[in-house]
Amino acid sequence: MESDTPAADAEARHSEKMRKKQAAQAKIMATKTREQGLLIVHTGKGKGKTSAALGMVVRAIGHGMKVGVVQFVKGAMTTGEKVVFDAFPDHVEFKPMGEGFTWDTQDRARDIAVARAGWDEVCRMIADPSYDMVLADELNIVLRYDYLPLDEVLPVLTGRAPMKHVIVTGRNAPDALIEAADLVTDMTMVKHPFRSGVKAQKGIEF
Repeated sequence: MESDTPAADAEARHSEKMRKKQAAQAKIMATKTREQGLLIVHTGKGKGKTSAALGMVVRAIGHGMKVGVVQFVKGAMTTGEKVVFDAFPDHVEFKPMGEGFTWDTQDRARDIAVARAGWDEVCRMIADPSYDMVLADELNIVLRYDYLPLDEVLPVLTGRAPMKHVIVTGRNAPDALIEAADLVTDMTMVKHPFRSGVKAQKGIEF
């Protein structure tokens, strides 16, 4: 029997619609029973690849997980995230190991050596069972410039322990890495203040 007011009728229809949605969602969720470590890739031209990854690091800290963070390319400047993560030494090992972009260093041999040192740290963390999550920030940049061979990197990422999460960030993720990953997000740039003359700012870019 319909109610006396259009507003009450609308509320009743909404409630019924939401009950059906809830039942459908519960049915879907009942099939999602497996847990596993994920290979996660953040790529694309838009801002937010590292920021999203660091957000997951914060989330992991909140659950008492141990996280290893290695930053390729970056490291020549002080960042807000390093200050924060240094306050949680029992949960995060944060290692900025880059020396800036290749156009700043202008020394390919040194860039390769620095990338190799960073990759050695990533390998150590992935092999160490005490780490629940490993973030290889800007590893895609290193792969793009051929500082590390993909056929060496990919087996380490895919051969990790079953419950270990690994996050890789940076533009131009290789197709083979995208294919191997469990979760891939492509950040799309719609607008960026840099294009209108705004420089990188603390709390936003670093």
